[in-house]
Amino acid sequence: MRFRFIGALSLAVAAVGLFAVTAPAFAQSKTITVWWGKGFYKSEDDALLDTIKKFEAKTGIKVELSQYAIQDMIPKTVAALDSGTVPDVAYSDSYDVQAQGKWAYEGKLEDLSDILLPMKDAFAPNTLETALLYNDVAKKKAYYGFPLKQQSMHVQIWGDMLEKAGFKQADIPTKWEDYWSFWCDKVQPAIRKATGQRIYGIGQPMGVESTDSFQSFYTFMDAYHVKLVDDDGKLLVDDPKVREGLIHALKDYTDTYIKGCTPPSSTTWKDPDNNVAFHNKTIVMTHNFTISIAAKWYEDSTNPALTDAQRAAGKQAYEHDIITASFPKAPDGSTIKYRSDVKTGLIFANAKNKAEGKEFIKFLLQEENVRPYIEGALGRWFPVTKASQASPFWQADRHRKAVYNQFTGGTAPFDFTKNWKFTILNNENVWAKAMNRVVSEKVPVDKAVDELIARIKQVAG
Repeated sequence: MRFRFIGALSLAVAAVGLFAVTAPAFAQSKTITVWWGKGFYKSEDDALLDTIKKFEAKTGIKVELSQYAIQDMIPKTVAALDSGTVPDVAYSDSYDVQAQGKWAYEGKLEDLSDILLPMKDAFAPNTLETALLYNDVAKKKAYYGFPLKQQSMHVQIWGDMLEKAGFKQADIPTKWEDYWSFWCDKVQPAIRKATGQRIYGIGQPMGVESTDSFQSFYTFMDAYHVKLVDDDGKLLVDDPKVREGLIHALKDYTDTYIKGCTPPSSTTWKDPDNNVAFHNKTIVMTHNFTISIAAKWYEDSTNPALTDAQRAAGKQAYEHDIITASFPKAPDGSTIKYRSDVKTGLIFANAKNKAEGKEFIKFLLQEENVRPYIEGALGRWFPVTKASQASPFWQADRHRKAVYNQFTGGTAPFDFTKNWKFTILNNENVWAKAMNRVVSEKVPVDKAVDELIARIKQVAG
């Protein structure tokens, strides 16, 4: 087996299912090419490599694996589609958000209904449905992708910094306005007085190149019950209530910056930057679309390459100092229903070895193969099947329990699963652009919202 590992750390992948795979006669001399996003942790990549070895031994199909950094996957895939030399199987954390719906619409993806429908009952709610997309060439909806894992919004807090500021977790308000005021008006001045350092109460992602800013802003929209599309993907932005909700959401999001409660660099943050700020303890809390922040410290606690002191610091942070929490109640007192982002892999319509590629997917989706891969991500990703969600792994500590409770409490899909043109809006990050219009260019919030609505209508109408 030949491997090529290209790129830097990025996110990880996983898949779920139940099917056994037998070796077809045609497979004995076949080789398939697989492109995969590089794992965030070594344990993820090790689990993938182990599955590939088992697959080769069982089926006789050889796998040529290439792994790439997350930021490289879309450009490489677009180039492959243009040249007609696509891989047989591909996965990227960015496919669903940025490209899958468009490629399905254009007829560039293979229908995977034949392997997914037989295992439909294995999937948890709001997972398999996200791969049911419309193909305008075939004039039908079908499963143009296979679900692997999912992520949602969490809040990460330094509990020890909170205590140093004179507060405890029980002091954190649950009401919307009180919650944000607490971090800005109480915790920030108190931690600065206690430490003599310029520490910020909140790490608010606002960068145009950051998916964190898009995902976080959706949570603020959901707090105001903003619904941009209906279940058929039709825009609802002409509803005055939608505009009103967007104005409230954007004002609340940008007020954190205007009041000086998030680092000035927040407007240019990329995805790793709020994590880095948290790890460096220059912010007390941040919201993030996985628990990768806490998981980093868990990995440190078990990393044999680190010193005893570094491992002890990781253990202290993960087991005692870091809090994984949820957002406060919505302004009307209701509980926010969080968005889940279901990550999917693909087979392209013009792949050379589609039958063998499907065999690989079916093998990967077996519980004994996918579970080590999901759990190798140390809690960053949540499973998409009922069996994996029931694993003791998710009850092992308070961080994973928080993830489990949030997902099992019910989630909702993003708008791009209903209207693929939202992938274009996400690529542009119109949400972060609106934020920056307010905080950097001093545009009134209502004007920035009107510009946002106009762009949504222009692209997705």
